[in-house]
Amino acid sequence: MRTPGIVEDFTSWPGPGWQIMARGQGTVASTGSSLLLATKDAMARAYSNAQVDDYENRSRHDFLWRPPLVFSVRARFSHTQSNLAPRTSPALLGTAGFGFWNDPFLMTGLRSPALPRAIWFFYASPPSNMKLDLETPGWGWKAATIDAARWQAAALLVLAPLAVPLFNVAAFYRRVWPRAQRILRICEASLGVPMDAWHTYVIEWNVASCRFLVDGTVVLTSSTAPKGPLGLVLWIDNQYLVATPWGTLRSGLLDIGGTQGLELADLRIG
Repeated sequence: MRTPGIVEDFTSWPGPGWQIMARGQGTVASTGSSLLLATKDAMARAYSNAQVDDYENRSRHDFLWRPPLVFSVRARFSHTQSNLAPRTSPALLGTAGFGFWNDPFLMTGLRSPALPRAIWFFYASPPSNMKLDLETPGWGWKAATIDAARWQAAALLVLAPLAVPLFNVAAFYRRVWPRAQRILRICEASLGVPMDAWHTYVIEWNVASCRFLVDGTVVLTSSTAPKGPLGLVLWIDNQYLVATPWGTLRSGLLDIGGTQGLELADLRIG
């Protein structure tokens, strides 16, 4: 059965079943025709997050969204990604994005532990390095999918103690990691569009495949897709995460002076 649709122009806010998470220096506000998520003078000693989601206090079984569906939103950020930012202008820091995931990190209530599932547009600035795709940097503005919650993916954990040290050998990593990537249903593409300009972002999520489009141009196609149900999330925060196949794992928070924001309009799911 298809999930209920949303057509949200933010003239009436919030939408049904949506929750606001404003932590630390995070704020969420409606401008009348758009939704503005922002952090102001975020500090590394405290987590700051401006987020809207629809899964708080729900069990993962009751998350709302399954394929087939189409997600569409117009969005712009206050800053662009590091590789496109002029030397005289600051780049966007922390993580940000929009799409669907299974909230594996227990940010919105106690649930059983889970490995990540996601299909979304995702941004992470250095020092983040989530090197999940062999050919894509571990940071930047991306279209991305992952489904590590399948039993085939969980089976890889048994081999992890043996494989992780070997991934430090370049030849082994390049030969073996693509196979692990397929099992984890990791598929990513870096986006070259400036984040601080308005663009229309679309996710076409089908049962056995998915496509991502920016302004009508296909930027990523995958012959696999994450399994639902997943929850909707829109956010911007001051976090970073390092997670690599060769065993590096750490996270932390960033000092971010001034205001950083994500503005969204004309969100549609159906």
